[in-house]
Amino acid sequence: MPEGDTIFRAARTLHRALAGRTVTRFESVFPRLTRIDHDRPLRGRTIDRVEARGKHLLIHFSGDLVLRTHMRMHGSWHIYRPGERWQRPRHQMRIVIETGVIDAVAFDVPVAEFATNAQLARTPALRDLGPDLLAADFDADEAIRRVEQRREMSIADALLDQRAIAGIGNIYKNEALFVARVHPFDRVESLPRDTIEKIVVTAATLMRANVREGMRGGMTARTTTRRGDSSSRYWVYERSGKPCRRCGSVIQRSKQGPDARSTYWCSRCQLPTL
Repeated sequence: MPEGDTIFRAARTLHRALAGRTVTRFESVFPRLTRIDHDRPLRGRTIDRVEARGKHLLIHFSGDLVLRTHMRMHGSWHIYRPGERWQRPRHQMRIVIETGVIDAVAFDVPVAEFATNAQLARTPALRDLGPDLLAADFDADEAIRRVEQRREMSIADALLDQRAIAGIGNIYKNEALFVARVHPFDRVESLPRDTIEKIVVTAATLMRANVREGMRGGMTARTTTRRGDSSSRYWVYERSGKPCRRCGSVIQRSKQGPDARSTYWCSRCQLPTL
């Protein structure tokens, strides 16, 4: 599933390509979207802005209409010049927004809906989101408070709960806990507040470094080690059985949580709470 930084960069790219342009054609395979387009046509509307909220991407059109999409595991947005060959097959297309200058195409997006701004504010998927790590007004204290409320959860599972903190996925869960030197299976109630604060600040720092302007690799590059070698991008993520980059111990891996997500950690650098 794309992490919050991927959605943030995608929204920024779409905003730069589409904001201020007028829709000339809309197409979708989703009947619920084409029904809205029939009743309240997209053609002729201006694209006001594109933004990310956690892992949700929002395209705002004039006339109080917003398209919300969620990528889940395999979805993505692409931009093309009119007539340019798509990089993915047409049968994977879910949404097309044409402006006469730039076409935006959503592939394999499983979640998509139109809403007014008032309806969007009442949508549970957005209404219940925790503070967004990449938002300009990110409230770290509120994020810490929400994590602390999940006392009986493991800290790794608490970080993945989008109602606690929006934007963290499995990569940043693993990487932030390693950098903060916290064992992923520690229960939240066993961790002092300053440790939770360190984890939250670390996650925010890692994610924000990967959305800065001018970063190498365009929309998809990511690193938490700050090393240029593509094989050295991560500290522990997907490195089970390999030596820890800090101490040389073997990186461990185990399934964790209700969704059996892979968790990686160093048994020497990340000692469990006694």
